[in-house]
Amino acid sequence: MDPTVDNKTVTSSNINETVPFSRVTAVATGWIQDFLFVTLCRRFKEGKLDEFNETLSAFKAISQSLSHKGDLHNEKTLICAFLARVMHGKQLDVLFEKDDNVMPLMSAAKIWSNLEKTVEDEKLFENITILLLVQSVAVCLEKGQRSSASSALKWFQNNYEFQQNVNVKLSSIVTQRDTYHPFLVSFSYSRMLETVQSFLDAYLEKNPADYLLKAATQMAQSSQDIEGFEDTVTQDISVLKNANESTEKDAKKMKSTACFRTKRKLLSTKITDVWKPDSSKKPHVSLRRISTNELLQLSDKSVDTSNISQESKNTRKPPRKWTTEMDQNLKAGVRHHGEGKWALILLDYDFEGRTGTMLKDRWRVLKRAHKV
Repeated sequence: MDPTVDNKTVTSSNINETVPFSRVTAVATGWIQDFLFVTLCRRFKEGKLDEFNETLSAFKAISQSLSHKGDLHNEKTLICAFLARVMHGKQLDVLFEKDDNVMPLMSAAKIWSNLEKTVEDEKLFENITILLLVQSVAVCLEKGQRSSASSALKWFQNNYEFQQNVNVKLSSIVTQRDTYHPFLVSFSYSRMLETVQSFLDAYLEKNPADYLLKAATQMAQSSQDIEGFEDTVTQDISVLKNANESTEKDAKKMKSTACFRTKRKLLSTKITDVWKPDSSKKPHVSLRRISTNELLQLSDKSVDTSNISQESKNTRKPPRKWTTEMDQNLKAGVRHHGEGKWALILLDYDFEGRTGTMLKDRWRVLKRAHKV
């Protein structure tokens, strides 16, 4: 949408008849919609739910008033609907569908499938899809709703195609009610939010919608500079007046008190002394030599930490050794996905509960030993 407006055609006081007012309204409304869209993305990044809902209501109202709705408008509307469901992902009582069994993240997955064309990176689209699946199950387990977690997993199995090992792992997690399983830790809720934010950053870079935002920022900056300049001028004038008045008073006072000088030391009238808090006093420490008997008493009261350290050593679990099979799976995963894609490698092979960080450390050991 071209933000340039011909000043000869449209002015601040009137609008030329050659340009219909409806067209001018459509341009202005489009700018407002873009501003609300950028604001909505910002609220999502900040995680401010109340401000997000307020902006979302305004976006809905302005979108309904648009007479011309193109593909870009439909994309932004879908993205806003998707963000709304992700923001309410942990509120299982919030419904976006007629079916009561469809929870917010499940509904977000339906909208996300319609946004595939807006995502240039196929891996990014696949990662967000998997994260929506995993967190739909994980949120239910966190709330203690095992039946809801099972129904969410079945719903995804019926409507989407996923790798078999993903379904197997999630089914095992639901059966065991293992909320802190390393697989759920790798595909956490915070990681889902960060991945969605990376999608928003790429979309806004490709489809900038910040014309009204930039104009408002420049106006706010200029008005702030003017206000600051006016405040400075006002302060300077008041300082000059006070200085002149104090000079006149001092001159009169010197004349009247010149003959009544005294040698007595008056109380301090410095402002820094009058308003100096007690906490500003310098701390001091009194040193005293401790007798031999006091030292013996202190040594008797001290805690023997040798037994504690020995007990902690005995309770430590022995480190789990890497097997040859796991090393081969790690090598195969790196060949397939590339180095650094530890989360994707965890999906393909079973590493007995190890995390992506553990895979990275083991790969570093193998490289140092020249085994890869």
